[in-house]
Amino acid sequence: MRTWVERHRRLAIAAMLAGAAAFSVVAAYLLRFDLSVPKAERQMMPLVAAAAVVVKLGVFFAAGLHHGWWRWTDTRDLMRLVAANFVGSAVFSALLLATQGSLVPRSIYVIDFVVCTVLTGGLRMLARITKELTTQEPGGKGRKQLLVYGAGAAGIALAREMRTNQDLGCRVVGFIDDEPALRGEVVSGHRVLGAGRDLIKVAERLRRRGVVVDEVVISMPSATGRQVREAMANCRAAGLPCRILPGLGGLLQGKGLSGQLREVAVEDLLGREPIRLDKAQISAKLKGRVVLVTGAAGSIGRVLSHQIAMFEPELLVLADQSESGLFEIDLDVRKKHPQVRVAAAVCDIRNEGDVRELFGRHGVEVVYHAAAYKHVPLMEAHPVAALHTNVLGTWNLARTAFEAGARSFVMISSDKAVNPANVMGATKRAAELVVSSFNHLDGGRTRYMSVRFGNVLGSSGSVVPIFQKQIAEGGPVTVTHPEVRRFFMLTEEAVQLVLQASAMGEGGEVFVLDMGELIRIADLAANMIRLAGLEPNQDIEIRYTGLRPGEKLYEEVISEGERIAPTSHEKIKVFRGEAARHAEVVEWMERARDVVERRDEVGAVALLKEMAPEFEVGEGWRERLEQGGWTEREKIRGGTA
Repeated sequence: MRTWVERHRRLAIAAMLAGAAAFSVVAAYLLRFDLSVPKAERQMMPLVAAAAVVVKLGVFFAAGLHHGWWRWTDTRDLMRLVAANFVGSAVFSALLLATQGSLVPRSIYVIDFVVCTVLTGGLRMLARITKELTTQEPGGKGRKQLLVYGAGAAGIALAREMRTNQDLGCRVVGFIDDEPALRGEVVSGHRVLGAGRDLIKVAERLRRRGVVVDEVVISMPSATGRQVREAMANCRAAGLPCRILPGLGGLLQGKGLSGQLREVAVEDLLGREPIRLDKAQISAKLKGRVVLVTGAAGSIGRVLSHQIAMFEPELLVLADQSESGLFEIDLDVRKKHPQVRVAAAVCDIRNEGDVRELFGRHGVEVVYHAAAYKHVPLMEAHPVAALHTNVLGTWNLARTAFEAGARSFVMISSDKAVNPANVMGATKRAAELVVSSFNHLDGGRTRYMSVRFGNVLGSSGSVVPIFQKQIAEGGPVTVTHPEVRRFFMLTEEAVQLVLQASAMGEGGEVFVLDMGELIRIADLAANMIRLAGLEPNQDIEIRYTGLRPGEKLYEEVISEGERIAPTSHEKIKVFRGEAARHAEVVEWMERARDVVERRDEVGAVALLKEMAPEFEVGEGWRERLEQGGWTEREKIRGGTA
């Protein structure tokens, strides 16, 4: 019986709702007249009942009461049901009052509303109870029924665990897999029912057999971001909730697979592969050394500090100008790595005295320079601050490292340094030139290198926490342009590759990390909204605000003239562009100090244009340069009018 009802569920639900509406009218008359309805009223009953069926069915279907009878019955469903009955009864009452006047007793309307609400609620609850009873296991214990998306080793292990551990309350009803050779095969006692694109048909076939799929488990630990996004889209199209097994790294935690199931997270959409590290090579550079991390309280600096601590340096020096942030990372590193000596230093890299004191006090041997201003719109509006921190601050550190005889200096750069279209990117390119200019001084005593990578997922100020906040507030989620695309990396991944690149470097390199595919920001926003259980542009609006000053549609990884070369690591490449002459950098830094002292914004932009001729100066700054008397040739050469 239930199978027939599910096969024709819309017709069956309409019949039940119509029956409830008609029965409520009859019950209202019987209750109003103590089961003895006068003849005149009995003659009115068919008309009143017909009106109730027509009006209420329309309202019920408009309110969506025909959805979710077999799967959902919760407080929200109940509130929607009561509201639909109220509206239906109100429209029904208004119609009869307008056409029949006082021929229908007014108490009928009230009684009808109460009876119809109770009856429709009871029918819905009965459907839910029937579903639960008919999907119980032979032992009598109801179980959540799962489809496993991925019939590989992880999926087989999960199915086996579900079968052997009855306390989990779950039962695998089949596999979904995109491998054609597996179609129809029986894997671990369960049939591969189809591919991901067949999920709607598979769920429907199972439903006809009385098997209602409660959830899909995506069990593809090595899946790419594209594969995870496609699997999510298939689940969404089928109207099925999904969870995911963690990546390969998470599967090594020793817990049962079922205990590691979780909701799909933003990082799953990237699908980054685990990083292969040459830990011996990294350890040889860090173990027993005095290592300095600037910007230690920042998103990258925090993870960098923890990962460096794992290689047991002699002393880990954490430097930042943020007192509160430095206090937190200092406590955290000491707690998680008690075997490592840690020193926290409140230090402003723009202050030469601070930097010299830091190196002199601790005898720094290895520098990881992560301190920088990074927010594009803010730096576009404050070029002097950007030049002071990102360029002069880097100069202070690099020169002091050289004078102190440090072994290596690694600067964290950005993909925005490639053909920079904004002040922040130009300062990063200028800082790369500053760093490279030291490499061959005095026989290359200190190895200088830079590492470029893209946006770090979830870092402070990145789009992910901004989108999360906007979604939590009910929207809108703001995206600058429908086609804007960015590279994204996981923080852990970026830092691991920074450590690997720095261990490989001989000096003078600009390493570029494999950042995967460009991610369309609008797609990221839509997927994050869906991860929150909502629908883009229905529950949460995606609003386009226009590109900001200095913002590109697409990020790049290399500039014209840079030569790409592979390294021994598949995810790290090296570019060897023409290095700046140190004498020229010294002259630039003298002029930079003058510009900063005079707070000359136009001069700061002009100097950055000279240091990085590929810098595409924004229209606003171009106009100010021209108004200030800077011709195009003078901007490139750095001359003044």
